[in-house]
Amino acid sequence: MAKATRKQALGRGLSALLKDPENDIQSASDKNADKVVGNIVELDIDAIEVNPFQPRSHFNDEALHELATSIRELGVIQPITVRKLDFNKFQLVSGERRYRASKLIDLETIPAYIRIANDQESLEMALVENIQRQDLDPIEIALSYQRLIDDIQLTQEKLSERVGKKRSTIANYLRLLKLDPIIQTGIRDGFASMGHGRALVNIEKKEDQIAIYEKIVGQNLSVRDTERMVKIHQQGGVANQSIKKLGETPKYIGASKDQLTNHFSAKVVIQALENGKGKITIPFNSEEEFKRIKKLLLDQ
Repeated sequence: MAKATRKQALGRGLSALLKDPENDIQSASDKNADKVVGNIVELDIDAIEVNPFQPRSHFNDEALHELATSIRELGVIQPITVRKLDFNKFQLVSGERRYRASKLIDLETIPAYIRIANDQESLEMALVENIQRQDLDPIEIALSYQRLIDDIQLTQEKLSERVGKKRSTIANYLRLLKLDPIIQTGIRDGFASMGHGRALVNIEKKEDQIAIYEKIVGQNLSVRDTERMVKIHQQGGVANQSIKKLGETPKYIGASKDQLTNHFSAKVVIQALENGKGKITIPFNSEEEFKRIKKLLLDQ
């Protein structure tokens, strides 16, 4: 406990140093830069601005409130990373969820690692760190890869080395950007998976992509079923004739699905085979939500 207290006191001391106009550190070679750059400093939240290079564009409100509750109880365990812009002015490089959650509970300061970087370096740090550390959805990852290629002038080979992923993996993500925007949004919102997207991207016409995507959502088609529909389409067959074989939801399930979705307050997925077998999937996004669903199940 003594070590933690000493570390926090040190962070507050460095924070005071940063607020001294005579110690306005602009580069790693400036006086006292070694005391600040790379160290954890308690920064005023109001002195930090969000990062325009942040690849994540969607933040789940429920998950943010859960993180805020954790921070209220335990504090910010993992410091955010910022870069210095000007005198007592900073910009996020990574850690926007922690930053947003801290603002939700009106924290005045937040622990932060300070870096000195130009715009291009900041962009690269933000994209690479978020790709490696955050649970970005497949489209956000694809957009991040594309931005690194476009803005940092990286080839797929260099990008592969930088993020530690196989070139084929990167190529598969990038291909998702060829999907119709409606389908990209569906993947981001969890209505379809990356596997569904990889199958649909083999269809050239966007209207045909959307036609099969609507069946994926409406009939809860698996990736394998989607691949079969795409194959039928490519062979010139009429996909509609194969719907029943590919998992059409029986009538007896239709009303029950709505009832279960309302009961559990979750998007319940029901898949049924022609032989009568099937499965019910109830997704959850957090430990608290799992416990809530479990209670509903066990209390019946």
